[in-house]
Amino acid sequence: MQTNILKIIRNVGRRSRNEHSICTQKYMRMRTSAEQRTHNSNNEEYKKLFYLVADDRYFCSHRLPLAIAAKKQGYEVTVVTAVSNYQDKIERAGIRVIPIDFKRGSINPFVEIKTLWKILLAYRKYRPDIVHHVAIKPVLYGTFCALLTRVPNVINAIAGLGYVFTQNHLKALLVRYPMRLAFRLLLNRAPVKTIVQNQDDKQQLSTLINPKKIFLIPGAGVNPDLFSPSEEPVTSTIKVTLVARMLWTKGVGELVAAAHLLRSYNIQIQLIGDPDDQNPASIPIQTLKQWNEEGIVTWQGYQSNIVKIYQESHIAILPSYREGLPKSLLEAAACGRPIITCDVPGCREIVKDGYNGILIPTKDSVALAKAIQTLANDKALRLTMGANGRKRIETEFSEQIINTQVLSLY
Repeated sequence: MQTNILKIIRNVGRRSRNEHSICTQKYMRMRTSAEQRTHNSNNEEYKKLFYLVADDRYFCSHRLPLAIAAKKQGYEVTVVTAVSNYQDKIERAGIRVIPIDFKRGSINPFVEIKTLWKILLAYRKYRPDIVHHVAIKPVLYGTFCALLTRVPNVINAIAGLGYVFTQNHLKALLVRYPMRLAFRLLLNRAPVKTIVQNQDDKQQLSTLINPKKIFLIPGAGVNPDLFSPSEEPVTSTIKVTLVARMLWTKGVGELVAAAHLLRSYNIQIQLIGDPDDQNPASIPIQTLKQWNEEGIVTWQGYQSNIVKIYQESHIAILPSYREGLPKSLLEAAACGRPIITCDVPGCREIVKDGYNGILIPTKDSVALAKAIQTLANDKALRLTMGANGRKRIETEFSEQIINTQVLSLY
């Protein structure tokens, strides 16, 4: 009996030692695996890069060159975006696309919760090392999901403060306070950096975000090889071109009023761009068609070959109320065209008054008409300003310069 009891005790002890050995081995394997992950993270930092952008057309026009530059540096790049007609173009560049139903102008809570959930699922499934959110709604939604899934590096690009901060209609006022609160709560967290495009936006956001976490990088840049200068078109009619979404806040109404004032002059004003049904300031398509039919201005809708558009123009114009840093004006300057724009945040960063263009007050169609007339009557001034604008692109706003600054934050 005693012998049997001793055998049982020895067997239990043996099993206990074996189980302890197995547990110890499992622990060591887990520890080694964790140390290996940490080592790999330190040596291959931020390899999985995600962009969150509202729509694929904007991504192609403003962020695709940056994504390609990041890919060349070894990043595995993915874009989460609403898909229209540009998914193939993005994928041909070697970038994965995760489609998502993203409605910029929606405030429907059910739609917004569904969008948030899809972003959260994408971040949780793929575990990006770095996320780059572009524009206000992607910034807020993406940062919330990134913090929940513990993404180690969050880059937020505020491409202008938008109608919520600049307009005083009911919808803007209803959204403004919650948005300011969300900025305070989300954008001051440890892994978050915020990019702004002009000094005014930096100062305004510094009241909500720690200034040390804000980085001023002027715009998305432009490719000076693609957008190249050319001789002015030899025509008796001076062509003035606005390239933008058809929004009242872009100063389109004031430009049409200026066109009325200039009807007796040999000046053609053309509007390039579509309305934006997700923006409250969108101009009704019937209004645009009416202007076109009346011959006040020429509205051509969205055009893909902007280089050709500017090369066939004499003057570029954008009488906007406020911008982040408008790429259309960068493209115009790169093409060697003088610019007329308003003395407002985002626009005055590109144009030095009297050097590469003319700055005017906002919402002033008379001043707009006078500026157009000044440049229309003086070819030498147009050529000088155009050449000066081209110099600024090459030294301050080229794609390579801007992409280098952004990639340094990754």
